[in-house]
Amino acid sequence: MTIFPECPIPLTEYPRVLLAHGGGGRLTQSLIEKMLEPSFDNPYLAPLHDGALISLDGTRLALSTDSYVVHPPFFPGGDIGRLAVFGTANDLAMCGARPLFLSCGLILEEGLPMDDLWRIVLSMKEAADEAGVQIVTGDSKVVERGKGDGVFINTSGVGAVLPGADIAPERVRPGDEIVLSGPLGLHGIAIMAMREGLSLEAEVRSDSAPVFPLVEALAQAGIEIHMLRDPTRGGLSSALNEIAKKSGAGIVIDEERLPVSPEVQGVCEMLGLDPLYVANEGNFVALVAEGQGKKAAELLRRFPLGSEAVLIGRVVDTHPGTVVMRTRIRGERIVDVMSGEQLPRIC
Repeated sequence: MTIFPECPIPLTEYPRVLLAHGGGGRLTQSLIEKMLEPSFDNPYLAPLHDGALISLDGTRLALSTDSYVVHPPFFPGGDIGRLAVFGTANDLAMCGARPLFLSCGLILEEGLPMDDLWRIVLSMKEAADEAGVQIVTGDSKVVERGKGDGVFINTSGVGAVLPGADIAPERVRPGDEIVLSGPLGLHGIAIMAMREGLSLEAEVRSDSAPVFPLVEALAQAGIEIHMLRDPTRGGLSSALNEIAKKSGAGIVIDEERLPVSPEVQGVCEMLGLDPLYVANEGNFVALVAEGQGKKAAELLRRFPLGSEAVLIGRVVDTHPGTVVMRTRIRGERIVDVMSGEQLPRIC
């Protein structure tokens, strides 16, 4: 009889998986840190970056994978197909890599309208062309009616790391300046507004888009990039907390500098959400060397996707591992990791 080690997740508290275990907050971190990371421990996984960095015959490659279960599959500004292509391409970009090749795994539910599948396939092709990647292998499976939710997609990707790029949490140091490349909350609020049937004066559209051209521009301009992260699940809060915890550095951001549109702010207030925790799919945070944040933001603003890029904060040598926000009323508050599930099935 095989005897299994005791489950590292406290079964008295979580005998079953919750939606919050996939929400990008505290329970997601617990699942990764207590079960997945120690079980699969190896030097490539240990940095817990957006992708693994691998050297083959002197060539540095990045490898990343992600699964997409967004509901509904079609939303203002995108669909699950575009999301699946851009999401993995952007994870490679966060490693400082030019996305090259993707795989595509489709899990389809019996009864999915064939026309919907065709729309998704065409959308993936268009997105791949836009991101400069090729979908070179794939797989499809069909599950019985009622055993899925229409369509789920997994994409994995390989990219070539830019020459000289050295992007890792260990590179973060006090004095680094933090640049946010675009406005907060557009993707999450676009989906939530559609789910809730909200009628808004100005439609909120997902920011789903490929960000590699912006990363490449920073590198080509000689900006010393220490760390990159796209604030998807769990939003900006989770991204910055992951960086702070992994690097051991303290982070300070200024609330009045955070770009939040009136529409996103309005929906957040209506639904009791915080834009800091809402998912984004077309922006990223860049931690760059001291004195280079202003130049980096100015450079990003030359791109339509980066037109609202702004310097939002810096790394400090106090409160290690913690993110603090200076509020509009000149106070300070800790920006903690989301404890539960704010927006399920968002990506």
